[in-house]
Amino acid sequence: MIEICGLNQSYDRRGGYTLRDINLTIRERAVTALVGANGAGKSTLLGVIANIVRPLSGTVLLDGEDVRRIKASAAAKKLAFLKQTLRLGIRITVEELAEYGRFPHCGGRPRDADMEKIDDALRYMKLSELRGRYLDELSGGQRQRAFIAMILAQDTPYIFLDEPLNNLDIKHSVEMMKIVKRLVAELGKTVVIVLHDVNFAAAYADRVVAMKDGRIMSEGNPEEMITKDVLDRVFDHDFNIAEHGGRRVCLYY
Repeated sequence: MIEICGLNQSYDRRGGYTLRDINLTIRERAVTALVGANGAGKSTLLGVIANIVRPLSGTVLLDGEDVRRIKASAAAKKLAFLKQTLRLGIRITVEELAEYGRFPHCGGRPRDADMEKIDDALRYMKLSELRGRYLDELSGGQRQRAFIAMILAQDTPYIFLDEPLNNLDIKHSVEMMKIVKRLVAELGKTVVIVLHDVNFAAAYADRVVAMKDGRIMSEGNPEEMITKDVLDRVFDHDFNIAEHGGRRVCLYY
């Protein structure tokens, strides 16, 4: 379980805040979507939970332990974080990328058990036949699946995804969200994902957390969150809510 208590994060010396009084419990074995406008604090919140960004005050408990007291090597066996932009700076294959996910377990010297995890991850992401291909030879959707394979090879119960749909077309965005749901349903993962498209959150998330100006404005299941009142306040926009196939859909053109 991840529990966030009284979290504040300041980004300048004049007292400006990126996060203010965040209190949140992340539900286990579920997809939690963080939504909100640019600058709402979604990515910063992920960074603080993962102990990449130091908070000004407050605590983050990972399975009951303060994340700041967990060794980086131990934390990397519990929580995997796929950042919004990844620049490797080297030309590597799909298999070599997946091997990075095993580093916390083997220190860069994969054993048979590590190779089994890598094989499983590539198979799960339907990349076995592409394991020898270089990342720059893949389509955008294939590359994103390769990065998810790296995360799966890391074999952590918690997975953080920061805007994984960026630069993906509609087809591959839907494919990615279906994969996220499978990670929970089939592998028992706990996934926290930053999304810009509210309709993807409505269709695939179990919980939606809406942020604005560094605060949590509202949280709940999609039925509670996909309402005109909530979304108008969060995004400062005039939304229309329709229903299709028993689900609520946002219209914002």
